[in-house]
Amino acid sequence: MNAIERALQRINLAVNHWGQGELVPFAEFLRRVTQAPQSMVRNVFQQFHDMIRSYLSEGHDEYPDDPESIHFRSYDTRRLFVEDTDNPFFADRLFANRLINLVDALKRGAQQNKIYIFEGPHGCGKSTFLNNLLMKYEKYANTEEGALWETVWRLDRRVLGSFSPQETNLFIDKLSLLLDEYEFGQKEGNEFKTALAAVESHIEVPCPSHDHPLLMIPKEGRRPFLDVLFAEDEEARRRFDDKEYDWVFRTAPCTICESLYQALLGKLRDPAQVYSMVHARPIAFNRRVGEGVSVFNPGDKPLKQTSLTNEMLQGRLNALLRDSNQVRYIFSRFARTNNGIYALMDVKGYNVERLIELHNIISEGVHKVEDIEENVSSLFLALMNPEDKENIKDFHSFSDRIEYIKVPYVLDINTEVEIYRNTFGRQIDENFLPRVLHNFSRTIISSRMNIRSEAMLEWIGEADKYKIYCDPNLQLLKMEIYTGHIPKWLVEEDRKRLTAKRRRRIIAESETEGTRGFSGRDALKIFNDFYSTYGKQGKLVTMANLHKYFRTHKELVEALPHGFLDSLVQMYDYTVLQEVKESLYYYNEEQIGRDIMNYLFAVNFEPGTLATCNYTGARLDISEEFFEGIERKLLGSAADLAQRLRFRRATQKDYTTTLTSEIMAEGKKLDDTALFRDLFERYVYHLKEKVLDPFLENENFRRAIKDFGGEGFRTYDKKIRADVSFLINNLVRKYKYTPTGAREVCMYVIDNDIAKKFSDR
Repeated sequence: MNAIERALQRINLAVNHWGQGELVPFAEFLRRVTQAPQSMVRNVFQQFHDMIRSYLSEGHDEYPDDPESIHFRSYDTRRLFVEDTDNPFFADRLFANRLINLVDALKRGAQQNKIYIFEGPHGCGKSTFLNNLLMKYEKYANTEEGALWETVWRLDRRVLGSFSPQETNLFIDKLSLLLDEYEFGQKEGNEFKTALAAVESHIEVPCPSHDHPLLMIPKEGRRPFLDVLFAEDEEARRRFDDKEYDWVFRTAPCTICESLYQALLGKLRDPAQVYSMVHARPIAFNRRVGEGVSVFNPGDKPLKQTSLTNEMLQGRLNALLRDSNQVRYIFSRFARTNNGIYALMDVKGYNVERLIELHNIISEGVHKVEDIEENVSSLFLALMNPEDKENIKDFHSFSDRIEYIKVPYVLDINTEVEIYRNTFGRQIDENFLPRVLHNFSRTIISSRMNIRSEAMLEWIGEADKYKIYCDPNLQLLKMEIYTGHIPKWLVEEDRKRLTAKRRRRIIAESETEGTRGFSGRDALKIFNDFYSTYGKQGKLVTMANLHKYFRTHKELVEALPHGFLDSLVQMYDYTVLQEVKESLYYYNEEQIGRDIMNYLFAVNFEPGTLATCNYTGARLDISEEFFEGIERKLLGSAADLAQRLRFRRATQKDYTTTLTSEIMAEGKKLDDTALFRDLFERYVYHLKEKVLDPFLENENFRRAIKDFGGEGFRTYDKKIRADVSFLINNLVRKYKYTPTGAREVCMYVIDNDIAKKFSDR
């Protein structure tokens, strides 16, 4: 028995007992309001905003100091859509920003008279999105942090009058009948509990519309009431002037609460006594029973019963108030989601009728229940496939009541990769060379994008100048913008031309993309086949594998933009070539610095001069050979005499300006100036360009890379072992390769003669 009790106690501790069933007197509720007005006074729109924000940390802006920023942030949506879910939904950066913009608008006060339809093609995951969203909403709404408060009338019989003998007998007869019916499951438990509560000295009358307790104060008196309540809190008083709190002053209570207030006031003649019977409690949200959250599928038939009531409670009210017409406890199913969420899963089948039925409710904010007008202020959500717009095309008056939020196929490279990792396991990264997995993602996403982008063409113009890095349609560059990344390979002029206006135009084009091409399900099927073919244990998946796979599947390559795959391979080849060069090249920064200082000093003299450099102390024989030796490292070996002379004169002019503006005026050292840094970068760049040449001509170098990590590696001479080890270790340290991956990418560069491919560029 002790073990059973301990087990039951553990269950008891696990249950959230923060106080959902607790009834709080109106005075105590007001005390809590003064302590935490933002959490105690809010409607479903504000709560929905707070829920989203509680699950999402503040978005990361990669360029916070950029004056042309459009606040296109990276939001981590895993807590909202992935963690603790049966079927995770991965929101890309584009959709996450749309969602944040929506909830921020809801909080600012754009709250009513709309239905928000999430529109997307088959296989985009919109049903998973909505299910996960509603699950997290329900979980949040049933916590102390996320609670919405509703009104419960607790009518005191001692104040209003006691039982009459006839009433007592009638009640006992009904209670006996109710007990019998409840035992056989013919009555719901909440009706039984209501009856039991009536045996005591109070009758509890819950507001079926979940009205906020502050709405029990007459509309004309709410502003003065709150001014007095927050007399010592100027910030809270000002907060209620914001648009988002308009509902506090313009919303009328439901007809049940209003008529009950009037009836009690007429009977007691004392508002203070009436408010002593007003209590508050957190709303218990429960999607399964349609309380606070109701979700309808297209095949769910509409209920024939349009009005709901509680006959037992109605009888108690009639007996207590001695008037059957004063308070009619009647409401519709919409009341159960008032101040909650009413959702339609796909606008087809019976859900078309439900959407049309919402027209008057959304337009007027009221719903007729027999001869009673019922207030409805819910967050209306729906899902829709693009072709289902045909179902409502004839209802033109409805168009301005609908706000569409696009849920396209994923257009963010990183999010697409996360989907593969989630489906096939995070260990897949270990079987790919760096960038290859992301390039598979780029290939899939290219099928979902528009071929021609007016915004990109207006910004970049001709794509040919970036043919090393990009495809003819600039899709690869656009994908980077969609992920929030501005590539470093953009020329300075184009980087400056990326204004806020242009960024918005580019992002806006995503609204017309992601509705065609490979769906989410298609992508997983393709990846599974690709990974099964090339992801063999002990052998890394290369870019050559990716290229071969798509080329040998005609139906796949035909779905891609023309030339995209070749451009992707070229971008990859150029990138890994630069990584290998950077990793192989060892440069003596001190020696480079001395060369640049000597050169800047020498440009002020004619060839044939002997002079001592002011910066290095070196005795310089300033000759044409001296200039040529350094200028070829600054301009490249192909630079002719005319180019070198023009560069020398321009550098001399820049040096004069630097000397007066930075060195003399600002007191900078020469190696801290912009001119020095520019020349240093030029010098390093051109040195690296030829760094591979001597190694490519040495067959032992290739074999040593292949044997790296094995016993055979020890047979090579000390110099080759040192060079290969230096190369592999730098690739691992700088670019996150594994030793095996570093070896593989080096073999890829050498065997495919990548250096020669770009030798003339």
